[in-house]
Amino acid sequence: MNYDLRFMITRMKTIFLTILFASVCLSFTDKPDQLFNTSLTVTVRDELGNTVEGASIQIYETEENYTQEKNAVAEGSTDAKGVFRFKKIKAVAYFVSVKKGDKDNSGGGEKIGKLEEGKFNKVTIVIQ
Repeated sequence: MNYDLRFMITRMKTIFLTILFASVCLSFTDKPDQLFNTSLTVTVRDELGNTVEGASIQIYETEENYTQEKNAVAEGSTDAKGVFRFKKIKAVAYFVSVKKGDKDNSGGGEKIGKLEEGKFNKVTIVIQ
């Protein structure tokens, strides 16, 4: 067999085995850390559609905790634009309680759908 042909076959085998080895090694590595943390941005509006500054917001994982207003996962207050962002939270469905003065969101839409993991999730809550 020609020396050049044997050299080329040996080189191709080496490349193939290197690629195979790398593929096997990569298949055993853990899932990479997610690029973004899960967050929830809540915008609070009144019955006329105006944003509400200074509304208090609590999020709960269970309906029982929401109903009893205990063990809030996180809480905060809306800024001048009626917005508050919960950062680094679990990607689950939450019960949301929003209050300002004599207005709140009880009676409608207090449970939000499951958040998308590693995404910037958004929801608008109306208080009346």
